[in-house]
Amino acid sequence: MHVTQQRAALQRQIWQIANEVRGAVDGWDFKQYVLGTLFYRFISENFSSYIEGGDDSIRYSRLSDDVIPDDIKDDAIKTKGYFIYPSQLFANVTAAAPANEALNTDLANIFTAIEGSASGYPSELDIKGLFADFDTTSNRLGNTVKEKNARLAAVLKGVAELDFGDFEGNHIDLFGDAYEFLISNYAANAGKSGGEFFTPQHVSKLIAQLAMHGQTQVNKIYDPACGSGSLLLQAKKHFDSHIIEDGFFGQEINHTTYNLARMNMFLHNINYDKFNIQLGDTLRTPHFDDEKPFDAIVSNPPYSVKWIGSDDPTLINDDRFAPAGVLAPKSKADFAFVLHALHYLSGKGRAAIVCFPGIFYRGGAEQKIRQYLVDNNYVETVIALAPNLFFGTTIAVNILVLSKHKTDTLIQFIDASGLFKKAVNYNVLTDDEDQENPGHIQQIMQVFGSKADVAYFAASVDYDAVANKGYNLSVSSYVAAEDTREVVDITELNARIERLVSRQVELRTSIDVIVAELEGSE
Repeated sequence: MHVTQQRAALQRQIWQIANEVRGAVDGWDFKQYVLGTLFYRFISENFSSYIEGGDDSIRYSRLSDDVIPDDIKDDAIKTKGYFIYPSQLFANVTAAAPANEALNTDLANIFTAIEGSASGYPSELDIKGLFADFDTTSNRLGNTVKEKNARLAAVLKGVAELDFGDFEGNHIDLFGDAYEFLISNYAANAGKSGGEFFTPQHVSKLIAQLAMHGQTQVNKIYDPACGSGSLLLQAKKHFDSHIIEDGFFGQEINHTTYNLARMNMFLHNINYDKFNIQLGDTLRTPHFDDEKPFDAIVSNPPYSVKWIGSDDPTLINDDRFAPAGVLAPKSKADFAFVLHALHYLSGKGRAAIVCFPGIFYRGGAEQKIRQYLVDNNYVETVIALAPNLFFGTTIAVNILVLSKHKTDTLIQFIDASGLFKKAVNYNVLTDDEDQENPGHIQQIMQVFGSKADVAYFAASVDYDAVANKGYNLSVSSYVAAEDTREVVDITELNARIERLVSRQVELRTSIDVIVAELEGSE
């Protein structure tokens, strides 16, 4: 079976499992159990594969817990970040699940033990709390222990029956894609609450390519509002692992989504020492101040959310916001996220940030921040995208590309609002590799790289032109929209009218003659 067909078949199976086992439980709430079980199976098989080391004579799942020496356990935790005893493996727990009257408490104890195995090791914070949202005692699973166990056993059985093949590279890819498929489908069906933490893959591809454009390698990549990690993972998928030297960094304010992001890293075979996802409010309690600046930053922060802003007088002296001399409005934190990203950006890097369009033309504090960005030559490109590309919102957003290594003072504007393909409920950006018929992402990247002016599509504007427009950065102010109305030749139109009038006179004359003849014959 072709890999595309295999992936499509797998996705249908997964969605069917999710629908069958959730019962009366809301799909958005129940995603924790489906995703958590998928993750549990992955780390179990990943760990078994590591212990067996390709030796067909070893079957880790068949060993007794008490034959595992302490030095093997110690080495495994240092390498993988966690430890799982044979009895705790997904396959063994699933096989005994139908007859296990203590399944829900056994699972809870296993998850606690896996997380606890990292205690005192460098991976402790990366493993801690991964299963926090997999609450096996929740009433959402049923009102009685029997009901809870029945539903948990059904989830385990369903995920166990998914065919991922042997534990090879394609197997890992399928696990990761299956996980992202579930997340994206839940996000699509949950509307705003889901879309807040998942950037569709086609948009993520564009953002990752913008941030990494022209770079043969970067020290690391950062998303200050990382959600479930979809933007970071697109960078991994699109670029060879050696290009991103020190790994993937992110911060997320929502605890459930923070756990999803960390699971997502593991599921894409990014080891604990190659990612650093932190929990917390990026604007109030930022992490990574001690890290070197990032060569690549990608972000799709929440649009126009409220933040403390001027109510915290210390923020105006914060190194992230002080250079602009003004804070983003309390009712619209968009530019606070932009300035945060700029602060963390290295001198050789780029930041590609999804932004609400209003921040590019409104006055007040936002205009002053735009002036700071333009006067200091940080704005490389502003891209207007088509509407309805994101889950939970139909608005047409923009992408702001920031750079600290521009060689001129031009600002590029790209009107990509006409580039989209209609899907069932959403529009999508195509990603075709055919050079003769490039997809939407290739068309945008081509003009982004060349900085060429293209009628009705792209224009590079000098500093003075932007300053003279009050630092307005709206794409429509610099890229003229194509007039698709039919061109009317007035001279030709008048001639046609004259011919029609003449013909009308001839017809009336002919009709008068016919009428006169008819009257004479009477």
